Amino acid sequence: MITLQEQDQIWLNEVIGKLAYKMNWVSDKSKHKIPYTTINGTHDNRIDDNPKGTVTNGINWWTNGFWGGMMWLMFHETGIESYKEIANFSEDALDECFRQYYGLHHDVGFMWLPTSVVNYKVTGNSESRKRAMHAANLLAGRFNLAGGFIRAWNDDEGADSRGWAIVDCLMNLPLLYWATEESNDPRFMQIAMKHADTALDAFIRPDGSVHHIVEFDPFHGGVVKTYGGQGYENGSSWTRGQTWALYGFMMSYLHTEKKEYLHAAKRVAHYFMANIPDNGIIPIDFRQPKEPIYEDSTAAAIAACGLIEIAKVVGPYEKEVYLNTALKLLRKLDETRCDWTKDSDCILINGSSAYHNNDKHSAIIYGDYYFMEAVFKLKGNDLNVW
Repeated sequence: MITLQEQDQIWLNEVIGKLAYKMNWVSDKSKHKIPYTTINGTHDNRIDDNPKGTVTNGINWWTNGFWGGMMWLMFHETGIESYKEIANFSEDALDECFRQYYGLHHDVGFMWLPTSVVNYKVTGNSESRKRAMHAANLLAGRFNLAGGFIRAWNDDEGADSRGWAIVDCLMNLPLLYWATEESNDPRFMQIAMKHADTALDAFIRPDGSVHHIVEFDPFHGGVVKTYGGQGYENGSSWTRGQTWALYGFMMSYLHTEKKEYLHAAKRVAHYFMANIPDNGIIPIDFRQPKEPIYEDSTAAAIAACGLIEIAKVVGPYEKEVYLNTALKLLRKLDETRCDWTKDSDCILINGSSAYHNNDKHSAIIYGDYYFMEAVFKLKGNDLNVW
């Protein structure tokens, strides 16, 4: 349970009011979209022609569950029916991914947990349950028995990714945990735990930092090499990768009660907290050059979610360490990295998908989602999406 100081409760109420105001008009403006970013302040739309079934754009894009998730969070908070209707529109649109098939990937958890699983939890919609179980079976089908990991991405010209796993996938595992909880079939949880156990050994470094990509021998198992991925370079410390591990291991602990997962989440959290700059702004990579100064606001929002979850389960002498850090991150975002005006459809600014990509310091939909989720966690009104 989270108990806030009076000044923090006042701030939280103010932020929830700002969220309600902004989402009231943004949701109506973007009700027939599945946005990823903004173009000149207006949400783009990932519902577009995608005949080859690629994941580079379009309906198969890995972030396409977050807008629907935001709508469910707002429906849960307000009871306003229009939010549920928009969430249903997003979920229905994702059926095209199943039809195309070839564009699907390891991130089906990100896509169908905030949409179909939540819909089923809230409304009992049998069609949503079917979609979520379908996605869970697809994710389980990516498991590599020899290496004990869930394969990331698909075949690409000129690249052999058969042995690749990424730290992000820890956040997809809750789809498998849900599938076991829903069906009473242990296979899904067994696969999820085996992947999490492999990640414990292969992804977390001794200091609590994490690799983004680990390549395993897909035929015999064992680590072949590591890659810098979306961070600065191999051996560096991509901050959003830290948060996927922090939050992801915490979710594995909550679903399984395996203490090693809680310990892993805390190790990564301690490393993350120790490296937060004095100004409270999270860089893209904790080991990036000092200049130019590149940041990723989405990492701060995701970290706050994981830290709040840790605070809920640790003893009273530890609780404030994690909770106070989460509050500082969220307050900093609210004060300096949130656009509460009508000039832009996004909430969070200065998100960065990767250090070497060109879209640095832009609006990214999962930044908005995780900021909103963290706020409702503080209120005690979380939907427990993951």
